[in-house]
Amino acid sequence: MIETLMPLLLFISVCIVLLFGYPVALSLGGTALLFALIGLLTDTFDPIFLQALPNRIFGIMTNQTLVAVPLFVFMGVMLERSKVAEELLGTMADLFGSLRGGLGISVVLVGMLLAASTGIVGATVVTMGLLSLPIMLKRGYHPSIATGTICASGTLGQIIPPSIILILLGDVLSAAYQQAQLNMGIFSPETLSVGDLFVGALIPGLILVAAYIIYLIIVGLSNEKLIPKVVTATTGDNRLQAESILLRSLKALIPPLLLIVAVLGSILTGAATPTEAAAVGAVGALLLAIFKKQLNLPVLKDVMYSTTQVTSMIFFIFIGAAIFSLTFRGFGGDEIIEEFLIGIAENNTDNWLLQALPDGAFGPLLIVMLVMFLLGFILDFIEITFVVVPIIAPVLLTLGVDPIWLGIMIAINLQTSFLTPPFGFALFYLRGVAPPSVKTIDIYKGVIPFILIQVAMMFALAYWPQLATWLPEQVFK
Repeated sequence: MIETLMPLLLFISVCIVLLFGYPVALSLGGTALLFALIGLLTDTFDPIFLQALPNRIFGIMTNQTLVAVPLFVFMGVMLERSKVAEELLGTMADLFGSLRGGLGISVVLVGMLLAASTGIVGATVVTMGLLSLPIMLKRGYHPSIATGTICASGTLGQIIPPSIILILLGDVLSAAYQQAQLNMGIFSPETLSVGDLFVGALIPGLILVAAYIIYLIIVGLSNEKLIPKVVTATTGDNRLQAESILLRSLKALIPPLLLIVAVLGSILTGAATPTEAAAVGAVGALLLAIFKKQLNLPVLKDVMYSTTQVTSMIFFIFIGAAIFSLTFRGFGGDEIIEEFLIGIAENNTDNWLLQALPDGAFGPLLIVMLVMFLLGFILDFIEITFVVVPIIAPVLLTLGVDPIWLGIMIAINLQTSFLTPPFGFALFYLRGVAPPSVKTIDIYKGVIPFILIQVAMMFALAYWPQLATWLPEQVFK
């Protein structure tokens, strides 16, 4: 009985330790080692599993795909320090200034561009909160619509490529896909690349952006309490003023757009791997900072320090997650979960509620998505990617789930989780930089329409998997 309970107790203990605020990597690794010691004393754990840890760490160190992580982090931080976001927001607000909800649309579009360049949710939400929230409140936007727009735009970093999150998820799903194929007796398995996920995320990501904008336009036209009317001054040189705004907008938009097109285009055309494209992005961001005369020695040192700090945090979590994974497998947790999910798929369970689920992959997939959604309240994407996905993905892929579709569904699911009150990470990030006049309940109310949009996107993906799989099939024929 104790052997069956140990994996569950290990998982619950890690969640409790994280809720106390201890560092993620130490929580994962330390709790796992403590349980491994208990397992050794009770003769329920085989120490040979931990002997594989050096090979795991060496595998992380030599993984070519993960080299893209510090490069993309450098790219994002450099763009932030070179004040690209600040200039973009100002010019886009001028460009859409005559449209009801124009400032909100500007925030969404700038959030999309930042998401495509940084790929880090926390950084995007904080940056947009500091830059745009005071302006939106000053122009009469209701705090709920302002905060909801910023939070939703910030979480686009989950799904808009090139995203660090998709890089990490692609690496884990690639290993899980090969494992699933070997389990099915396929000894020349197909591969899954980060580029597949990048391309698969394009259509769902752009649909989300379009849906956000349509929602803001509808609110702007129907509810003056949330989005006020635009007051424009009439002058004799309106045409010249419009031309000036257009020129400034193009000047602000073209450099970052060219950078993003260079990064994504090199991947889509097969000219570069995601790692090589990340190097292009890092050099491009550096040149952009030089072009804007924002680069000096203190800025470069700050960017290098931030890049090292974020990268070290991510790779430290890798090590903690590796220890947790090995300990969890040592207690037979992966086998218990596999039997549970396959039992649901084959309707071989005594639970009447689980018996009501349809046969096949839908039942296990629904359970996994619900559990991951709830875990998104207490675990960040990196922990879920390296702790949960390696355990559940091989089972789902063995049941015939498409790996690209699964990756996009996981990304949007966790994007929704990070927005959902009362525990969503994006809400905490914005609360930390919002002025005291903005109430927490306003933030909660503001994100609800965007949560509904994302849930609708998940249903659309479930009904039309081609939204995620069609473009990769066309690009990588």
